[in-house]
Amino acid sequence: MSSLVQSVDWLAIAPPTLAAVVGLVVLVADLFIGDTRKAVLGWTSVAGLAASALLLLPLRGGDRATFCLTGATDTCSYVADGFTLVVQLLVLGGALLVALLSVTALKDADRELPEGEYWFLLLSSAAGAALLPASRDLATLIVALEVASLPAFALVGIKRGDKKSSEAALKFFLSSVTATAVSLMGVSFVYATTGTLYLTRIADGIQHVDGQFHTLAQTGVVLTLVGFAFKTAAVPFHFWVPDTYVGAPLPIAAYLSVVGKAVGFSGLVLVTVVALPSYADVWGPALAALAALTMTIGNVGALRQRSTRAYSAVRLLAWSSVGQAGYLLVPIAAAAYSDDAQQAIGSTLAYALMYAAVNLGAFAVAALVARRSPLNRISDYRGLYAESPLSALVLGFFLLCLAGLPPGVIGLFAKVTVFSAAVDAGLGWLAVVMAVNVVIALFYYLQWTALLFRAPEGEPGTHRAPAPLTAAIVLTAALGVVLSGAPQLILRFSETVLF
Repeated sequence: MSSLVQSVDWLAIAPPTLAAVVGLVVLVADLFIGDTRKAVLGWTSVAGLAASALLLLPLRGGDRATFCLTGATDTCSYVADGFTLVVQLLVLGGALLVALLSVTALKDADRELPEGEYWFLLLSSAAGAALLPASRDLATLIVALEVASLPAFALVGIKRGDKKSSEAALKFFLSSVTATAVSLMGVSFVYATTGTLYLTRIADGIQHVDGQFHTLAQTGVVLTLVGFAFKTAAVPFHFWVPDTYVGAPLPIAAYLSVVGKAVGFSGLVLVTVVALPSYADVWGPALAALAALTMTIGNVGALRQRSTRAYSAVRLLAWSSVGQAGYLLVPIAAAAYSDDAQQAIGSTLAYALMYAAVNLGAFAVAALVARRSPLNRISDYRGLYAESPLSALVLGFFLLCLAGLPPGVIGLFAKVTVFSAAVDAGLGWLAVVMAVNVVIALFYYLQWTALLFRAPEGEPGTHRAPAPLTAAIVLTAALGVVLSGAPQLILRFSETVLF
């Protein structure tokens, strides 16, 4: 009789585990640290996230797996392969930059924020987000999705006595719970038709579903994708994004725009390409249509912000993130039509890594401007070059990267890889839709960039950035410049994706 006791590969699960452990340590330490020393909690969290990211280095040598079925080493719940490591780097690196922004934001908050709870929730969410790309069964996948999402609800509404923050958290919570319920129903349908929750076994079992259960299986596929489409802010599941970003603390809006998207896209990839490749005729056209709708509505929504009285920079970035989600969906849809699905997924990861760096950089500069202008309107950026030349140049560079224009070469290369994925898969119409949307996006990105260099309306002020905020801006700017000078680094890195 074989033993049911397994050995756990602690090195494989170390990155998300360390983030979770540090979160618990911070929560307990908060009980014993006086108010004058609360900053220690923030720097402990920053160090914990940095250490979690560094623990990815020993895992580069090859695939590692743990929590496997007895006697079936190829059927596991946790797999640290190339895809997992790339997404975990994006998640933990993004969370680290958000933590640097948060150190400053908590210190400058106009109303007291509970620091211990804040850092615990951020680290817990990051741990769940890092767990999700390694999940190889639907139960672990859904649990990881909820571990990443539930702390995020509390973080959005953590501003005590702030009506916008409470409203944003409630909207985010209700819409997310509904999407999760639909997704769980889809998982139950898939399990009913295949008899397993493991992704690799679903891929085999779903090809042999009895004819009378074929419709049930198709319905399960579609419903399962809904929860992850919500996390990516794909249309029509995007309606929570603008109000949530505006109501949340600025670092949390940055977190949702990058780490939240990484959670959604990694889940979509695992469910479609790994578990359901034989149902590509179902999810391929659906994701292609979602990509076209998402990028179009996102960019048109960003363009329409010009007509509002309170032309908010954060709301513009929110609509921009919806449009960027559409671009990220293109290669996943292309994987349904391509002979080399992993190359298509590599294009998504390359774009996601580029987007994470420059979008977090844009939020970092927005956090700097918010220190002087809490409303953070686009008009507050007029003449930023006269007040803070380096900040204006860096923000202009980030916006050009998002637009895909030189000198933001990495943004251009990332868009080219997405175009190539669509064209190679025979989705020429989707490439045309993307080209039109890139032109639409140019208008509001360039308009914002031009505003930075216009003469200020009054006397130029000063923008003094604390050390953590400066570090976040410098890191993202350095990453953007290096990758623009050598874009092959990120393109080769994304080619290491293996399932």
